[in-house]
This record gives sequence, C-alpha cells and structure tokens, in this order.
Amino acid sequence: MWDDPSGDMSSGDHHTAYLARALAALTPAGKARIDELLEQLVTAVGGREQVTRFAATLKTDVDLGRTTGGSAPEEGLGRQDVDDLLAGFMQIRDQEPLADVADWANAVVVLLEDRAAA
Repeated sequence: MWDDPSGDMSSGDHHTAYLARALAALTPAGKARIDELLEQLVTAVGGREQVTRFAATLKTDVDLGRTTGGSAPEEGLGRQDVDDLLAGFMQIRDQEPLADVADWANAVVVLLEDRAAA
C-alpha cells in the first residue's frame, strides 16, 4: 500500500516509511483497537464504498503488521471522502490514549494530507 512505483524519494516515500514503522510497532491491544476504530469510522461516514475499501486495506495492513504494497488505497477517494477520513484520523490521533494507535493514525493523516494536496 502507498508505494510510489516511480522510485522517486518524495515526501510520500518518507511517509510510507513512517507508516511501515508505525505498523511494525503496533501492540496486539493496538491492533484490536484499530479494528474497532476503523469500523466506527466507516459507520460515521455512512459506509461509503470507497471509504469502506480504504478501511479494509488499512485493516489488512494492520493485521499483517506491514504495508501490503500494490495500489494506494486512497486512489478513487473523492474530496469529501478524504476530508471525512482526515477529520476522523485527526480525532483518533489527538484523542487516542494508546500511543501506538495514535502514532499509526498520525502516519495515515500525513499520507491523506499528501493526497489532499495533490
């Protein structure tokens, strides 16, 4: 997930590395909490298909403890989807008591911010 096939060491690549580190650092409790939070986030945005697909890709990455490679899950997200996801992940980052979960949420925020700026 989130790979840049061009090989360019852009800020996105650095953010991908940040996400990989955050995923590797997740505790079992953190992984379980993320599962709950992703379900809540999908429900909060009305279960939109693209958001659900995005959350499923993130869940797979969390379950595996690493990024899965392949196409970026944020592709196909509309502006409203990105805005809603950013708001949700910022809230998780700012309010989550588990440090590993908050760090993971921050890694997702920076990747979504890159997408929003593109």
